[in-house]
Amino acid sequence: MRLPAFLGLLLVNAATSGLILAQTPSQIPGKGPKGQSPPSQSAMMLPDHIGSFAKLAPGTATKGRKGAPEAVKISDPELFAEYGLDATEQAAYASPGKQRFTLTAWRLKDSTGGLALFQAMRPPAATPSKLAKLAVKTSDGVLLAYDNYVFQFAGTVPLGADLEPLYAGLPKLEESPLPVLSYLLPTDGLVPNSERYVLGPVSLARFEPRVPPSVAAFHLGSEGEIGKYKVGNDLVTLAIFNYPTPGMARQQSEGFQKIEGAIVKRAGPLVALSISPPDVDAAERILGQVRYNSNFTLSEKVPTNEIKGMATLLLNIFTMAGFLVVFSVLVGVGFGGFRVLARRVRGQREPDPMILLHLRDK
Repeated sequence: MRLPAFLGLLLVNAATSGLILAQTPSQIPGKGPKGQSPPSQSAMMLPDHIGSFAKLAPGTATKGRKGAPEAVKISDPELFAEYGLDATEQAAYASPGKQRFTLTAWRLKDSTGGLALFQAMRPPAATPSKLAKLAVKTSDGVLLAYDNYVFQFAGTVPLGADLEPLYAGLPKLEESPLPVLSYLLPTDGLVPNSERYVLGPVSLARFEPRVPPSVAAFHLGSEGEIGKYKVGNDLVTLAIFNYPTPGMARQQSEGFQKIEGAIVKRAGPLVALSISPPDVDAAERILGQVRYNSNFTLSEKVPTNEIKGMATLLLNIFTMAGFLVVFSVLVGVGFGGFRVLARRVRGQREPDPMILLHLRDK
């Protein structure tokens, strides 16, 4: 027996809905075990050409799924998530001269996360590179940060001029200045590539686990920068935490002072400390270099009385109108008097005030 067309469609829809409902959250594409989206995913961020290099087919750099951006393995998911990882992509490029490189891109929520990830990924033996403001040469290429993006070139590194179109076409580019805290570590004796930016409990546990998260108080909006200093054959670790106000820093400095072996200094909204340094005098000298210089620019609206302002406006309008009336009268009187005086001086007869036809005289 043949079923009506509309009845067949209903049966198909019911079967499809049943299959969808029977799937567990982990079986639904793009969902995790708890039905939540993963913190980062592959995205189309890289251009088809960078200078003379052309983007190869997906799956060339790694054994990725054909027709889709290649996934990037995240070495520390918790740290990357705290830094605000939003998307990743990896692609291979080749030039007509058979030169090749693999480009890996990480997109963060903001430039602070980009700086933090760049510092965390920077190898200890890296050397400065002129390819970008935040760039280092690695054993196999270059690692650089551009606003909220971090790029890693493995292989032949393209020229800086060839990267300008790459920067111009980046989606969701967040252009903002780097945090002030990244410039406040003393440079004298600082071990190259030892800086680490702290945005929360995870990065704090990775780079300075001796500081409790409750003392750092990230819920107050604090951030930190950690660096290591060479003192003879020893290393001294310096941590600087920045708080929204000096009052908060003053309050939290009391908690830092309770950490065993900690030497603490407060400067404005900054709290700097070194925990159990091998050379206390050297640590004191390093802490003495931590300074905070504030420059304030206050743009404040001058309070005004709206009623008084309106009254002043009306008074000015009437004053201007009265001036124009008086000016018009004076000009008219002056012009008429000048004509009368001119005729009398010449002895001319005053013309009739109006034209008369004299019809009765005929």
